[in-house]
Amino acid sequence: MQRHRFHALKSQISESQITLDGDESHHLARVLRLREGAPVFVFDGEGSEWECQIASLGKRETALTIVRQLTDAVESPLHLTLAQALVKGDKFDLVVQKATELGVTRIVPLITDHSDIRRAEERAEQRLQRWRRISLEALKQCGRRRLVEISEPVSFADVCASSSAGHNLIFSERDGRSLREVAAEMQQVNKLTVCVASEGGWSEAELKTAEQNNLLAIHLGARILRTETAAIAAVALAQHLFGDLR
Repeated sequence: MQRHRFHALKSQISESQITLDGDESHHLARVLRLREGAPVFVFDGEGSEWECQIASLGKRETALTIVRQLTDAVESPLHLTLAQALVKGDKFDLVVQKATELGVTRIVPLITDHSDIRRAEERAEQRLQRWRRISLEALKQCGRRRLVEISEPVSFADVCASSSAGHNLIFSERDGRSLREVAAEMQQVNKLTVCVASEGGWSEAELKTAEQNNLLAIHLGARILRTETAAIAAVALAQHLFGDLR
């Protein structure tokens, strides 16, 4: 049976009842056309989820009665950050969607030497809200319960400068070691950042900055991958080696 899942803020959740309003209530009543007594599921974006029944439908809000709280584990134990260079068209949307499904904790849009910087500067807030909506819909589909943090676009140099905690990898088509080789030397990996370039790859200056900040250069084999393919592959491999895709 298909699960109808909705997101609610902590302020909308009491001990026995959850109130949906705005877009979530509209989607439940007007789009899905669910009726009183129907089972639904609600997560709070902070790791908790409840099975509920629709108690009442109003014009602006829906009241749900909590049946039980779900306790199964759905989140990866790996705190995984994907630092992805901005790319043209809807490719970044695809990366956000698939990275969310694969369990990333945080997505950092990167302004790099070869990324489309103009697009990073224009309509930045609208793009950020779009990515967050895409991620939320992916969360509903895949069963996750924690919102993915998506930051405003930052420069690659800023990411390097703040990369001291945890393990930090940069995927490059030019050189680097295999991920399997590096993973064999890494112990107790519970926090990881992976950096993926745009279609134009990394500049020489960026590779030098990465090296100076102790980011390990990794390659994904002999083939040159599109940036969205590389991002998805990198996240999946990281979850396989250190997370819950084993």
